Amino acid sequence: MKQLVDRCFTDGVEQGLWSAGATGRYTVEVPKHDNQGDFSTNIALIMAGLEKRNPRELATRFVAMLEEEKELIDGIAIAGPGFINITIKRSVWQQMVAAVEAAGENYGLSQVGGGRRVMVEFVSANPTGPLSVGHGRQAILGDAIARLLEATGHQVYREYYYNNAGRQMRVLGESVQARYLELLGRPASFPEDGYQGEYIYDIARELVSEVADGLVDSDTIEPFQRRAEAAIFKDIAATLARLGIVFDNYFNERSLYEDGLIDEVVAELRGKDLVYDQDGATWFRTSRFGQEKDRVIIKSSGEPTYRLPDIAYHREKFRRDFDWLIDIFGSDHIATVPDVLAGVTALGYDVSKVTVILHQFVTLMRDGKQVKMSTRKATFVTVDELLDEVGADAARFFFMMRKPDSQLEFDLDLAASQSQENPVYYVQYGHARLCSILRQAVEKGLTPPAAGAVDAALLVEDEEIELLKALAAFPALIEGAALELEPHRVIFYLMELAGRLHSYYNKHRVIGDDQALSQARLGLVLALRTVFRNGLRIIGLTAPETM
Repeated sequence: MKQLVDRCFTDGVEQGLWSAGATGRYTVEVPKHDNQGDFSTNIALIMAGLEKRNPRELATRFVAMLEEEKELIDGIAIAGPGFINITIKRSVWQQMVAAVEAAGENYGLSQVGGGRRVMVEFVSANPTGPLSVGHGRQAILGDAIARLLEATGHQVYREYYYNNAGRQMRVLGESVQARYLELLGRPASFPEDGYQGEYIYDIARELVSEVADGLVDSDTIEPFQRRAEAAIFKDIAATLARLGIVFDNYFNERSLYEDGLIDEVVAELRGKDLVYDQDGATWFRTSRFGQEKDRVIIKSSGEPTYRLPDIAYHREKFRRDFDWLIDIFGSDHIATVPDVLAGVTALGYDVSKVTVILHQFVTLMRDGKQVKMSTRKATFVTVDELLDEVGADAARFFFMMRKPDSQLEFDLDLAASQSQENPVYYVQYGHARLCSILRQAVEKGLTPPAAGAVDAALLVEDEEIELLKALAAFPALIEGAALELEPHRVIFYLMELAGRLHSYYNKHRVIGDDQALSQARLGLVLALRTVFRNGLRIIGLTAPETM
């Protein structure tokens, strides 16, 4: 429809009916109300505003051009000051059954990405403990975005960035050492800000079972830190595997120091007079890049702030020749993002290639009350505990139900319930119901029709046409969700499609006495099953055949 409107507009320009001033300014949209047709465009209003002409007069001329598309358009109406509402012939929607089934598992996929190389960095939690539910939201968001990009023809590279050095890791090693000594009945001083989770005891117990008291006299925390890192990363990888998430690379922040890249970045910025020393610290002139004040990148203690290694890391990303860099962070990174982008710009790279998504935090709810969390104490809720309670599908679905910048209240009771009030159950039950209908058909001696053999002209009920329209919208929905990095769009679509399906099922019999009509409706069922399956698969959910 957009292509048709564009063509009519261009023809009008060539005929001298109007100027080209409105190019790229008008829209073609699906109206929000049923009485406004299948598509609506504001092109006449845009042209009239630019050319100081009567919008309804321009709309009348435009409609005359559109009406030549007799095979596609059933009716056109001019509404209000000059909106053009277009209704498509039912026969066009009915063709969707054959189109969906012909494409099969490829329906909804595209090559709009053109093979662009995209790096998606997400999770990036340091190995100091199991993944919390906050990490879980980021993991699922990042993986869903990566899957959508892959479905639309992008080459996607998943990367996990972490730091196994610094104060956090030192405190982790000291925590394990204290628990190790405690288990052996030796004097132990637990660090004031130590990690108190049960997993610290688990790591200490493994050490006791393997080396007994062999580390009692250790004058370094390195063996405790090294063992903790290995054990925790093993658990993190196992947790991610439960969610179906696999990374292409784990990038260690420490390598930036070992390879001299941190010093290299500081030297380059200093050479551009963008770094200076003051009060014993090293400062980056972020004020030259729109910030209110300059930022410290190396403290007076000699320890870099988070900004410096992040700048160096992003330079390495650019050096690996990706076309698009996507960073997914928690909202606590909001203050450092502008500084890092300023650093990348100062180093001569194009930050328009970087997209940063900041997600809000997660609140777990049970019995209407908040479940408390703390990453260092024994009361925090891990992703594994969440998966044990609600399963991977419910976790993925609920974490994608809200836009990243929205606070997320995760209702544990609802997510664990097997009822149609549970949105993931409601959507998956749509697919299972379609599979059940097809099994019933076979039991009654009806063979579901092959693609292209459906007499879709028999699908004339309003509910059927609405379902066909929903099928037609699926490819554009996937493309938009991918390019805008918004997997929640797919969730909303599937919920709406499930609602339409359940309503249709309750009102109309698919398998009835009229064999031709039953065959046509089975064709619709097959097409719907394909879209449910493809939609769920693209965002990493399963499509159960029985529930």
